[in-house]
Amino acid sequence: MTQEPGVVVIGGGQSGLAAGYHLRRLGVEFVILDAQTGAGGAWQHAWDSLHLFSPAAYSSLPGRLMPPQPGEVYPDAGHVVAYLADYEKRYEMPVRRGVRVEGVHRDGEFLRVATDSGTWRARTVLSATGTWGRPFIPGVPGRAEFTGTQLHTVNYRSPAEFTGRRVIVVGGGNSGAQIAADLAPACDLTWVTQREARFLPDDIDGRALFDHATARRQALDAGRTDTGGVAALGDIVAVPPVREARDAGLLKAQPMFSRLAAGGVEWADGTSSEVDAIVWCTGFRPALSHLAPLGLRSTRGHIPTEGTRAVDEPRLHLLGYGDWTGPASATLIGVGRPARDAAREIAALLQA
Repeated sequence: MTQEPGVVVIGGGQSGLAAGYHLRRLGVEFVILDAQTGAGGAWQHAWDSLHLFSPAAYSSLPGRLMPPQPGEVYPDAGHVVAYLADYEKRYEMPVRRGVRVEGVHRDGEFLRVATDSGTWRARTVLSATGTWGRPFIPGVPGRAEFTGTQLHTVNYRSPAEFTGRRVIVVGGGNSGAQIAADLAPACDLTWVTQREARFLPDDIDGRALFDHATARRQALDAGRTDTGGVAALGDIVAVPPVREARDAGLLKAQPMFSRLAAGGVEWADGTSSEVDAIVWCTGFRPALSHLAPLGLRSTRGHIPTEGTRAVDEPRLHLLGYGDWTGPASATLIGVGRPARDAAREIAALLQA
């Protein structure tokens, strides 16, 4: 049976919920299709020690402040999951759980959303699937030869399984620094980065990052000089555990190894090291395979957008994939504004 709401939102994490909030306020009929079996999006799968970069009040979706977590300045992932579950319930979001979208197709005046549990046809589709479902590991020479443990950020949970082992953490971003700090007391750790690790000033947290990202977008939109945004400040937010490990001398990044071998790594100077495990904190790519039937991707893997609207398919909006779909739109605090703008555009299209 085919169902026909005005809008299909794909993804029930923070971006999908923010979009739902604004669509509801505008009186737009919509449904949210989510492949997860529970609320909370990717936050359900975060490693045990993960905390936000910002206090709760600065990590909120539109309409509902995140309550503080007792005993924590920066809430942990479990607190975020509880907040998102409450948000979904409070605003009676029409979320269909356990529904995996297989493809979005043009179907006359509609977009047809094919799933593993039925078909929807909608005037507009908003894709909010994020990046967590598409982890990236670079093609390092010898990676297939390595006989030790390899895992990506998405599979890391805690230091317990690495106690006493020789571990390399690869990646100079926030995930790499946080997981390296988590592991440092428990194992023989080597942290490697492609370039020198750049810590942001200790007083910078998510509030300031959002302000910088917004200022950059405004400057670019006005034709002014690119401020560089967050990247101009550094790569790593010095949250308390990272700061403590850094100040204790436990976070000293080494240059990237040149290749992997069966029992370890080889360095650029010709030396080698035995390694038991490698944690690849090497980022993600947008999870957009469900949009492949529309043929919209550019050579960079993104879909060209104006704001959140796809340039070559105005019935499609993309939200929460990074700055190319709105300043800081992949963050809790940042997704509200582009979600509002997308909802307004969608409502106008439906009324046309």
